[in-house]
Amino acid sequence: MVIALPPATVPPAVLVPTTVSTHSSPAPHGWTSYTVKDGDTLIGLAATFRTTPRALAAKNHISDARRLWAGSTIQVPGRAGSTAKAGPRATSRSAGSHTVRAGDTLYGIAARYGTTVPAIAKANGISPRSFIYPGQQLRLSGAAGPSQGTGAKASSRAKSSSAAYTVKNGDTLLAISARTGRTVSSIVKANGLRGTMIYPGQRLTLPGTAARKSAPQAALPNTFAGRTYPDRIVQNAARNREILAGRSVPTRSETKALIKATARRHGVDPRLALAISMQESGWNQRQVSVANAVGIMQVIPSGGEWASSLIGRKLDLLDPEDNVTAGVVMLRALTRAAPSEDMAIAGYYQGLHSVTTRGMFTDTKSYVANIKALRGRM
Repeated sequence: MVIALPPATVPPAVLVPTTVSTHSSPAPHGWTSYTVKDGDTLIGLAATFRTTPRALAAKNHISDARRLWAGSTIQVPGRAGSTAKAGPRATSRSAGSHTVRAGDTLYGIAARYGTTVPAIAKANGISPRSFIYPGQQLRLSGAAGPSQGTGAKASSRAKSSSAAYTVKNGDTLLAISARTGRTVSSIVKANGLRGTMIYPGQRLTLPGTAARKSAPQAALPNTFAGRTYPDRIVQNAARNREILAGRSVPTRSETKALIKATARRHGVDPRLALAISMQESGWNQRQVSVANAVGIMQVIPSGGEWASSLIGRKLDLLDPEDNVTAGVVMLRALTRAAPSEDMAIAGYYQGLHSVTTRGMFTDTKSYVANIKALRGRM
């Protein structure tokens, strides 16, 4: 949950241009073939080929932009004087950096430097769906060299034991983890996910045994939703994670019963509370984000203080019952204050003030859709 997410430097509408063509025709030099790569999107390809997402979708009969499969062939505008197969030109640039400018997106940057969004995300410790902002420095190398002697072999073993999975309609990380023998946390970490939100057509890396057994990195991750957090917050999150690792926590069935009972007690739709918790933590009290969002309902400390003022007593976010209470009473306050249920759900994720003043960010809209889909299955 991002109940107090710091505002982005530039509104997302500036970061993800919907129209980039300067021509009256979407393809003034005709159309040519292009093979879709991992991380490609209609928006990114439109920026690369100086057309619009709408024109690409119409030309290729694409009704769902999320179903842009890596390896498939689509038609894109040709370039002046070009007879060869079009595509983002690979560059000879190796490891370097890029300073984000207004209007940049991860997809456009990847196309410009002949790399992929997952590679840039991995090199910078961010999610492929993270917001970026003008002035931000991005590393362009997606590969980390081995640290000593046998590092290359260890990396090779980790890769050979990993696998890929394409998300289907109705999938959740919990279901995927149960079906593939991986843990939710390992899948989240392997893919740099923000929480547990996934969508149909998304390709996930499923870490193997070697990846799961590897030693923790010396440096703690400190980036969440494209924002870098101070050492104090990151260290507090690590400490809370360590405390919860040594505590007994309720089972999934016990957690479900606790959420339902607490929601009913406070006049909140139990299915909505269950859906939000499933999306936020997978009903897992040990889940702690780098932004120090804690537990079953993923409540950050300032959110806990707000919830404490609403309930009239100090809530301990490390306690499962108090954590659920905090999330439920905040959800109750949001549903009462927001003009619509969608706005209330978005407020739990983005912050109601931000939603009201800026509108829903792109990932917030996906979050709302996921919550409503999950609620229908509760």
